[in-house]
Amino acid sequence: MDRIHEMKKELRKALLEKRKSLSPAYREHAGLLIQQHVLSSLLYRNADSVFVYVSLPEEPSTALILRQALQDGKKVYLPKCSGREMLAVRIRDLDCLVPGAYGIPEPSEAGETVSAKDLDLIIVPCVAASKDGKRLGHGAGYYDRFLAGGSGKTVCLCFRELLEAQIPVEDTDVPMFLVVTEETGMPF
Repeated sequence: MDRIHEMKKELRKALLEKRKSLSPAYREHAGLLIQQHVLSSLLYRNADSVFVYVSLPEEPSTALILRQALQDGKKVYLPKCSGREMLAVRIRDLDCLVPGAYGIPEPSEAGETVSAKDLDLIIVPCVAASKDGKRLGHGAGYYDRFLAGGSGKTVCLCFRELLEAQIPVEDTDVPMFLVVTEETGMPF
């Protein structure tokens, strides 16, 4: 295993522990602010198509973004894992979700799909990130492989408490256009 990969693995382990220690009240409040930043941004308002993940309890919530995007009539796409590939599958409501890879809710059917380059806004999860757009994911590489073919505007949602000055990166790691925390908001 190469040095950078090992550094990422150790940092991920430490930051997942730190994330577990964040209070539910902090996660809820910060998650709401992060979602409000996204929804009030020009990037969101001008997007016809939005790709967004279904958040897990310890991540910044995406529930409000999902509901609002559907209500606003945007084309909403969710990740669906198939082998080592992640597909962007269009949904029209949240009733179609079933537990998928890693227990994360995903569309039950692989209906209409698009590539990353065809999406206007891509909202990405992380374990941690740096202000300059480096992202530490969960280590499976699904998002980096999905985003490698080019993408629209990638926005990583990260609690301020999990911002790091430096994130080690490999050649396959795709940088984010923006990292949004409860404090930083979105400039566009």
